[in-house]
Amino acid sequence: MSIKINPTNGKTVPLEVVPRGTSLHQFAFMKTKSTDREDYDDPFYVMDVKRLADLYQLWRESLPSIKPYYAVKCNEDPVLLSLLSHLGTGFDCASKGEISRLLEMGVSPGDIIFANPCKQTSHIKYAARKGISLVTFDNEMELHKMATHHSNAKLVVRICADDPTARCQLGVKFGCSVTDACSMLHVAKHLQLQVIGVSFHVGSGCQTPDAYRVALEMAHEVFEYADTVGYHFNFLDIGGGFPGSDTELALFQEVASTINLSIGRLFSDRHDLNIIAEPGRYFASSCFSLAVQVTSKRVTSSSPSSENESFMYYVNDGVYGSFNCLIYDHAIVQPRVLENSTITRSSNSTYSCSIWGPTCDSLDKICTALLPEVTVGDWIQFEDMGAYTISGHSSFNGFVKPKVFYCLREEDKESFEDVFMNLLTSRVAVSLPSLCETAIQNTGNSVLAVVATELKVTC
Repeated sequence: MSIKINPTNGKTVPLEVVPRGTSLHQFAFMKTKSTDREDYDDPFYVMDVKRLADLYQLWRESLPSIKPYYAVKCNEDPVLLSLLSHLGTGFDCASKGEISRLLEMGVSPGDIIFANPCKQTSHIKYAARKGISLVTFDNEMELHKMATHHSNAKLVVRICADDPTARCQLGVKFGCSVTDACSMLHVAKHLQLQVIGVSFHVGSGCQTPDAYRVALEMAHEVFEYADTVGYHFNFLDIGGGFPGSDTELALFQEVASTINLSIGRLFSDRHDLNIIAEPGRYFASSCFSLAVQVTSKRVTSSSPSSENESFMYYVNDGVYGSFNCLIYDHAIVQPRVLENSTITRSSNSTYSCSIWGPTCDSLDKICTALLPEVTVGDWIQFEDMGAYTISGHSSFNGFVKPKVFYCLREEDKESFEDVFMNLLTSRVAVSLPSLCETAIQNTGNSVLAVVATELKVTC
């Protein structure tokens, strides 16, 4: 079973079925023995495609009136993007490069929002040529640029509505005050520009559900003022900030409840309102785990459970690679020893250790932890590594991005098919290539045939 990721050269990647009763942790260990990487000891990711389908289903159940526009910057893995496209999401893009990639994989311009409030002029011109109409702004100068280079755009004013407890607060760079937003509507009117609504972003990794209530109340103020200027707003973008790990599902449900109640209270009289969101980590984080190999080891203490470090482990990915999330996303990662790795002492004994990346920079420290003692050649796994990891990976010191293995557990195949079929049935006639339609007919409406045959993006 394979997934086609480039329609022009026919390149495919395998979708591996994990044997029944085998955990993804065990599957990852099995892949440490595989030879389908450039070097057999290179680090690698495992993506659980069923997890992505489950998250989309949860979104549809929890926020049924809000269409997700996936934030491409979070993780631009080609299979992730392709699956999301076939599920029916839109996409939040920040640059010409991101827009180009999505258009090449067949995404409609109408399913893309150019959500970078401060844009390079050539990128604005590119968006205009390609028919990308949804565009955000947060300053007056951007309005003049749009009037000159993309006067037919449907503009969305971005207000600042930060959650002070968010992992990454974006208001220090983007978003204007409600007062400034209202003032700019007069400028837009003078320039004969079409402003259709409001956007905000409470901050990446929001921890306070009530932040969405506050932000929605601010957006409502701008909606009301727009009526007095002669605009009829019918578009609302509630941004991102949605939690993405398994341990945060209760928080997501609380966020969803707050959003639904607030929208019902504030916008119930706007029957033509189109609402979108820009989730990134919600979809990407928990779908990916990362396995790294211990390449070197230093003994610094031999005291079990000592407060002092007992071992220093050096692994083959670090903060200049996948663990850039420690710096840019303020992530906290938890290591675990991959099953069947060599444990040189009793598994009941744990030792304080530090884990370091492969580069020549002393900044390249991943974390400290309590682990059983391991040795060179053993593997360590990190869960929830799909958000702001691969996308920020650099080639510093010549280290390359880890390969991704895409997997589906055998016991999940039927439910995976059911979820995808429920979501794709209404879209087959207009969205799937003829080859996919043929595959569906020949396999009794099996979505796995779609996945295996014609999920296409540019590699």
